[in-house]
Amino acid sequence: MLSYLAFGSNLGDSLATLKKGRTLLAERSDISLLASSKLYETKPYGDVVQDDFLNGAILVETSLTPEELLTAIHQVEADLGRQRMIHWGPRTLDIDILLYGDEKIDLPILKIPHVELTKRSFVLIPLKDIYREKNLLGEPIDYWINASGNQNEVKLSTKEW
Repeated sequence: MLSYLAFGSNLGDSLATLKKGRTLLAERSDISLLASSKLYETKPYGDVVQDDFLNGAILVETSLTPEELLTAIHQVEADLGRQRMIHWGPRTLDIDILLYGDEKIDLPILKIPHVELTKRSFVLIPLKDIYREKNLLGEPIDYWINASGNQNEVKLSTKEW
């Protein structure tokens, strides 16, 4: 199944952490990396004072179920020092499942499409780099980027992964 994942980091060496997280997922036999977005520097989302984030997105093909993919992602986050202490707070690595094929999932631990997807330019802009479909949730992706109202907080980074 094709799945789009969002990556973000604003603690420690964010670039190295994003690269390592992507590599750890791609090294698995049940996940194949198909594409990576450019990287973007973004203002933090929410009301917690913190450093800017480095964000990107990847497209993978996986034989994992959505729940298994979430478990694999949580393991990579934990292996790279992720601690869940402050909601929308600073983090070494945050990986979110944005889309999993055309599936709609509404579980207490997993919502697909990601519940905040259309509100976050820091996710939508990297996603646009690799998105293969004409429309996202019934509209062109640029519609959602413009509707988010925070697209000016996302800047193309000179860093590459």
